[in-house]
Amino acid sequence: MNSYTHQDTSHIDLITDVLIIGGGPAGTWAAWSAASNGAKVVLVDKGYCGTSGAAAASGNGVWYVPPDPEQREAAMASREAMGGFLADRHWMTRVLDRTYDNINYLANEGYPFSVDANGQVIRRSLQGPDYMRFMRKKIKQAGVKILDHSPALELLLDAEGAVAGAKGVNRQSGEPWTVKAGSVVIATGGCAFLSKALGCNVLTGDGYLMAAEAGADFSGMEFSNAYAISPAFSSVTKTRYYDWASFTYEDGTVIEGAGSKRGRSVIAKTLLTQPVYARLDQNMDEATKAWMRASQPNFFVAFDRAGIDPFTQRFPITLRLEGTVRGTGGIRIADYTCATSVRGLYAAGDAATRELICGGFTGGGSHNAAWAMSSGYWSGQSAASYALSLGEQATRRSVRGVGEAGLRGEGEKRFSADEAIALTQSEVFPYDRNLFRSSTGLNASLERLDDLWEEIRHSHTPDDTQIVRLREAAAMVATARWMYNSGLQRQETRGMHKRMDYPEQDPNQQYRLLSGGLDQIWVKPESVVAHRELVTV
Repeated sequence: MNSYTHQDTSHIDLITDVLIIGGGPAGTWAAWSAASNGAKVVLVDKGYCGTSGAAAASGNGVWYVPPDPEQREAAMASREAMGGFLADRHWMTRVLDRTYDNINYLANEGYPFSVDANGQVIRRSLQGPDYMRFMRKKIKQAGVKILDHSPALELLLDAEGAVAGAKGVNRQSGEPWTVKAGSVVIATGGCAFLSKALGCNVLTGDGYLMAAEAGADFSGMEFSNAYAISPAFSSVTKTRYYDWASFTYEDGTVIEGAGSKRGRSVIAKTLLTQPVYARLDQNMDEATKAWMRASQPNFFVAFDRAGIDPFTQRFPITLRLEGTVRGTGGIRIADYTCATSVRGLYAAGDAATRELICGGFTGGGSHNAAWAMSSGYWSGQSAASYALSLGEQATRRSVRGVGEAGLRGEGEKRFSADEAIALTQSEVFPYDRNLFRSSTGLNASLERLDDLWEEIRHSHTPDDTQIVRLREAAAMVATARWMYNSGLQRQETRGMHKRMDYPEQDPNQQYRLLSGGLDQIWVKPESVVAHRELVTV
């Protein structure tokens, strides 16, 4: 029984070549690429395409490196050790090449890049609001049909198990929609568990859940415990500026070892017992202050409203979980087309694993922004080629929805989405459980999360008005289980994955971890070399 049937007869039914789920950088690049390759494209966004998501709310540094051999070598080598040597030079090279071309395309199309004091165009940075407004305009000009405020709830499969579209609902009208498609690109972003991190409230792992229900698997889900510094009274997670910060206890004493890059664990350990304060006062001059305000004006909004000068006054900070948004795990990419393990389904951006270019660690922007536009470009191009190869067969296929948890439940007990979300957050937010991991803590959390999943799977689904929230809750529980099962399997410290009971990096574990399943989670290693050979076939 499908639980999200609208009370009146209105219903949106569309047929297209390519369906893009998600309207951030990866989704819009995928839409533009697919349309440019001759496909009819529909894009559905949980929010408003152009303003929702992590990229739209902030400045985006980009991994933009000119094709100079020395610069490229330095760019690739700089993050390999931090990521635990799980990245792939072939993928790095491809992303650097594609990003360079995409950025130059934006410039040629009139994107308003910033200019430095010498009049040189700065192509390593994109302002989120301008960038996403520009991309929305470009895809509309390319003929893409956009359904805003229309989250997808489940994927559709044909009789042979290939993805053939999706179903969802309009958040504002409650009107259900169905889009039958030759292929689908998941570009729904990562999962930040509603932690109030800037731009992340739409990023709840929905695409992961839909992909898993269709049979897709994941890679690198243990690299999912990214925490970003923010003022305790704000959602703005602009960690870069804390490179200029001093960190102190409440009495003003400096916290030894605390820092933005390599001292974040010190901050977390201190926050377990007492407040931490910051002030942007290290090597600071008026020119740097002016540059900061010009580059990231939204960083200062909360301070200005509170009457705080962050350069001269201390302010309390916290660490907000950004999960897989700034982590590197996600849907496994099977080959250079950005295909998943399910026919007709592609993945891009934060929804897809970023291990291929980052290994087990990344920061904000930079590699993330480059991966979004590159994987978006490739996935859209490939999805278009696949869909068009089906011809009229695509529209004749009989399809079925494969969504279950939060959509279809036969049990007697009602499922409370808000309660499930709060319980999941209590397992993934604490630093001493997620950031500082151990076998004891992971097993204890998994026992509770597995029970919660069982409850969701066998509970009665309430009325349609809560359907989006129910799916968000189910997706967050599922994501936490893939994360912690993978984290339990990796018995070492590598990248952002820190095991207190295995504090050293083990050279014998220099492999990626694949995971999948819903009721029963599985995890298995995959050789980095074996994956490279697979994707190049």
